[in-house]
Amino acid sequence: MTIDRDRIAAAVREILAAIGEDPSRDGLRETPTRVADAMTELYAGVGVDATDGLRDSASTADVVSTDPVIVRDLAFRSMCEHHLLPFHGVAHIAYQPTDTVVGLGRIARVLDTISSRPQVQERIGLEVCNALTTGAGASGALVVLDARHECVSARGAKQADASAITVTATGTLSTEPTRSALLTLIGRGDG
Repeated sequence: MTIDRDRIAAAVREILAAIGEDPSRDGLRETPTRVADAMTELYAGVGVDATDGLRDSASTADVVSTDPVIVRDLAFRSMCEHHLLPFHGVAHIAYQPTDTVVGLGRIARVLDTISSRPQVQERIGLEVCNALTTGAGASGALVVLDARHECVSARGAKQADASAITVTATGTLSTEPTRSALLTLIGRGDG
């Protein structure tokens, strides 16, 4: 999908005028273009199939176990679809391979693609799980997201230290005791 940068810049000029600013003053003159550039990066996942990278890196030759694989501490950022304000945090992602495994860096790319859209935190977890299931043939997936939301800290409730934690689990990783065991491993941190 191509992002219409000129249209974004025109909209930003209109927003600046609507809040009583002069979009042509020195400090704001380039702001519409800067915002358009930022939007191009922030929304790069719109219309992109997050499973493409998984299919490219899937390998059957390296499969020695079908035990769950966990990748912890993946930084992510997204834009809340309710206010178009950023949220950011850390993701912990597990999947249970069947007959294929994927490069661990590809899991980070899936997260980045999915979070680079207008989103809600809960949907990111579900979409990552679904991508691992469909793109990597995983029999189950689990995603824990811990994020701080600017729509909570900068406006409304103004709770600067609040974070939201979501847990999404599908397939074989959604059943006990596997789910609890993975959450315990994720929670151990560096120690």
